[in-house]
Amino acid sequence: MSGDYEQFIYQVKTKTGIDLALYKEAQMKRRLTSLYEKKGYNSFEEYFSAINRNHELLNEFLDRITINVSEFYRNYKRWGILEKDILPKIIQRTKRPKLWSAACSSGEEPYTMAMMMAKFLPLSDIRILATDIDENILARAKLGVYPERSLQEAPEEMKRKFFTKEGSFYKVSDEVKQAVTFKKHNLLSDSFGGPYDLIVCRNVLIYFTEEAKELLYQKFAKSLNPEGILFVGSTEQIFNAGKYGFEVEDTFFYKKSL
Repeated sequence: MSGDYEQFIYQVKTKTGIDLALYKEAQMKRRLTSLYEKKGYNSFEEYFSAINRNHELLNEFLDRITINVSEFYRNYKRWGILEKDILPKIIQRTKRPKLWSAACSSGEEPYTMAMMMAKFLPLSDIRILATDIDENILARAKLGVYPERSLQEAPEEMKRKFFTKEGSFYKVSDEVKQAVTFKKHNLLSDSFGGPYDLIVCRNVLIYFTEEAKELLYQKFAKSLNPEGILFVGSTEQIFNAGKYGFEVEDTFFYKKSL
C-alpha cells in the first residue's frame, strides 16, 4: 500500500469513522483515483485537503464509496399505516416504547422512525436502537448526510423540519440523530435483547435462506413484548405467521400473540 493512500485511509477514518482498509484495496484505490482526477487533483494528499475543507466535496466522496440502497419513507404507504394505525396503539400501551431498526443500513430507516415518532412524543423521549453488521455503513449513518435521491418519498414538512440543505445533500438535525443509537450487530449470531414494542426489519430477510428466516422469525418473536409489532419489507410476507407466535396486524405487519 502506498504511503499516500495509507495516509488518506487514516485521515478519512479519523474524520468520518469510515475505514477504507475494509474495502478491496486495488478496486477502491482505482475508483478514488479516477474520482479525484476528474475533480482536478493530483494526489490523495491534495484530495483529502480539499474534502476536509469543502462539505459538498466530502458528501460527494461519501456517496461514491458507500452503496446507498435505502431511502427515507421507502414504500410510503406502508409507513403511512405505521403512523396512522400501529404507532398510536403502541403509544397507548407505553409512553416510552422500545424500538429497534434491525439491519438499518445507512440510517434512513431509523431516522424515519424518529421523525414519525416525533408526532407523538418529544424527540428527547424517543430512543431507537439501530443495528447493522457493516461498520462502514454505520459510520455513514451516524454522519446523517444524504443525497437528494434518498429523500424522494419524504414529505416536504419533514424535509423542512428535520433537515438542513448542504449543496445537493441533506443533513439530518441533531435532535433526530440523538434519538438513534447505532450499534454493530449480527442478526444470525448475536442475541437480540429486548423486549421491544416495535422491530423494523425490512428488505433484508430476502437475502437469507429459508432456515435462516425461520430462526430469525423465532428470535424476533421472543424479543417482542406481547402485542409488539414486527414490520417487514414489501417482498417479505410471512405466510405461516402463527407458527412463530405472530398474527397478521396488517399487510407486512405482524403482532406477537398474547
